[in-house]
Amino acid sequence: MSTLSKITVPQNGSLCLLRLSAIGDVCHAAAMVHRIRTHRPDIRITWIIGKIEYQLMKGLDGVDFVVYDKKTGHQGMKAIKAQYKNMHFDVLCVMQIALRANFLSRAIRARVRLGFDKARSKEGHSLFINKRIAPQHHPHVLEGFMAFADAMGIPPAEQLQWALPLSSDDLKVGEGLADTLGSYAVICPAASKAERNWTAEGYASISKWLVNQGLKVLLCGGPAPLDRQIGDAILAAGGHVEQDLIGKTTLKELAGVLAKAKVVIAPDTGPAHMATTVGTPVVGLYAHSNPVRTGPYLNRDDVVSVYATCVEEQFGKPWQDLPWGTRAKGSTLMEKITPEQVTQVLSRVLNQ
Repeated sequence: MSTLSKITVPQNGSLCLLRLSAIGDVCHAAAMVHRIRTHRPDIRITWIIGKIEYQLMKGLDGVDFVVYDKKTGHQGMKAIKAQYKNMHFDVLCVMQIALRANFLSRAIRARVRLGFDKARSKEGHSLFINKRIAPQHHPHVLEGFMAFADAMGIPPAEQLQWALPLSSDDLKVGEGLADTLGSYAVICPAASKAERNWTAEGYASISKWLVNQGLKVLLCGGPAPLDRQIGDAILAAGGHVEQDLIGKTTLKELAGVLAKAKVVIAPDTGPAHMATTVGTPVVGLYAHSNPVRTGPYLNRDDVVSVYATCVEEQFGKPWQDLPWGTRAKGSTLMEKITPEQVTQVLSRVLNQ
């Protein structure tokens, strides 16, 4: 096992990326793909991706996708192995350390199997790779992915870009809302786990404050029961909501809605990173994960975070002295965030 400063991808070489989930993470990976496409358009890219995540990335320029549905389990892995049994990639980037992804990587044959550095290798990750990216000090997830491009000798991006494959119809959803409503803000209140959600009362209070600033407020989110549950709770708490779009848009349509918003307010969830990809400022709300690592990349200075306090209370050390990626635990941590903290950051962001 070795860490190389550069791995050579030959002219017209083949590259396979393995990153299945989640929405925020595939958004970060898309920035790396754009960097590769900009500097090495000759490289043929195949991306093994999750079923839901594919709905956002479908049509990404210069990328062939292989969709893996985790519900298919081992049978799905066997199908991918059969599909690529005669293919030998120059480089496979194993960009996910989850055990399922590690096992899935065995379905792909490659000369170089590039994975994470030793400190970030978990769940047997080291057994499935033969080269590592360089170690990094407290990297954001996006920076961790960019280290794969660094290892392959891809020049740095002059400007960070994502180039999400959004159609004119996808963008028209947001354009139509802006034409009808004028300036609007979006609250995407639901994370994948309930403990990472802020309170319905907090969101309702923020919605009133936004309306007083002359903005209409939209609720957005996916079709999951948790999204609907917190959306209903915000409305019941007296939230000033102009339109409730939870579960009513595709992922790409949601990106179109976020693209025309003045600001997005969200916990640690995919739409926060989607908003970043379309250039909309985000005020992220954090308690369980470190926003230095997982926050909206272009708005890491605009998060409202109690993470540092929570982890120091639980572990007796500041986060800088803990393993990178340490999470705080508890079902009520997000309640430590106050509406006053959120409106203070929102005021600054809206006035920039």
